Amino acid sequence: MALKIGEKRVKNAQELLSNFLSDGTPALPALALKDNKSNNWEPVGEENYFAIVQEEQGYLIAICDKNGIAKAIANWFSLQSKDAIKSKIVEAGNMEEYFGKLSLPV
Repeated sequence: MALKIGEKRVKNAQELLSNFLSDGTPALPALALKDNKSNNWEPVGEENYFAIVQEEQGYLIAICDKNGIAKAIANWFSLQSKDAIKSKIVEAGNMEEYFGKLSLPV
């Protein structure tokens, strides 16, 4: 049951992020489940935040929950592209930026 809920949240986040990507780059699915302290798997959170990570290759943009669990990701963007996407997310998406540790699929 948790997986079905998590998969739905990932799909919604993937569609949301894809709407902000202007160059046709598809958003990729990320994590649908998170581990809790008692070794039970729960669906990723329902809330949507965006996060930006800078790496050597460029910038990664993610839609995550309030705990920093990435639900959808898109990468590698130049500084200019990242700034344009971030502006769209802030203005049209009405989302807050997440600044903590981001959990990404490996």
